Amino acid sequence: MSFTAYWNGEWVPSEQIRIDPLDRGFMVADATFEATRTFNGRIYHLGDHIRRLYRSLDYIRLDPGLTEDEMAALTEEAVERNLDKLDAVGDLHIHHFVTRGKGRRAWSADGAQVGIRVSGLDFAGYYTAYDGLKAVITRTQSYHAEALDPKIKHYSRMNFNLAELEANELDPGALPILRDRDGCITEGSSYNVFIVTDGRLRTSTTRTVLEGVSRKVVLSLASQLDIETRIEDIQPYDVLNADECFFTSTSWCMVPVTTVDKRPVGDGKIGPVTKQLLAAWSENVSLDIVDQAVRHGSRAVV
Repeated sequence: MSFTAYWNGEWVPSEQIRIDPLDRGFMVADATFEATRTFNGRIYHLGDHIRRLYRSLDYIRLDPGLTEDEMAALTEEAVERNLDKLDAVGDLHIHHFVTRGKGRRAWSADGAQVGIRVSGLDFAGYYTAYDGLKAVITRTQSYHAEALDPKIKHYSRMNFNLAELEANELDPGALPILRDRDGCITEGSSYNVFIVTDGRLRTSTTRTVLEGVSRKVVLSLASQLDIETRIEDIQPYDVLNADECFFTSTSWCMVPVTTVDKRPVGDGKIGPVTKQLLAAWSENVSLDIVDQAVRHGSRAVV
């Protein structure tokens, strides 16, 4: 199935997007990106994603040649051009990316390369996650905030790759939970981490984690549900003694974690706070997010 993408001012089939091997985004990860999705074909929290993209662009001194409003309008058009695929794929994933172009030095690169790529959500790749994921707290660490600010959504992710390999070696199929140099829990390789202790929702501060949009949604839902929430430093001890754990990310929204370091989280079942928040998210977007993933994911792997 061919999707239509925006690439440097033109609308082209996604498979025609090409990054020059000498582009700084490819050579030295001199690029930033965003990812969002639709629910029933409507883009979710587009403004939050565009604002985060432009904060990253401003921080790394990269001008995309488009205003925030222009980028948002192009995103809406990209989705509109691909709505005919909606019945087949369920919902859409939108990937923004901006590289600095070719150049020996960052300050002499030849200009931003801008893409908006649309595809079907990979339900087949994660629909079973709603039954409970496995995780491992890795020795591989997050980058130190003093070296690379975690609020930048960037492609410098070798530590994430190594953490994924480490977690899988220790417990096949497990996903990583990283720490900072002080031993505090930070995030996963593409997701924020939450735990529940005695009914209280807990998550790490943004000192060493990406300010996830899905993280923000969960915090808002918890407030509406009067769930006590603490944003604080979390230790591995806290995770291993938690009653519940879950991850948040753009595609899967939130998924329960039932095993950490080969040990059950709580009683090893999906907990009541996690279930309550999943139900609230589904109500918020007017569809059952678990049912949608299972229906389309299981159909895709038959």
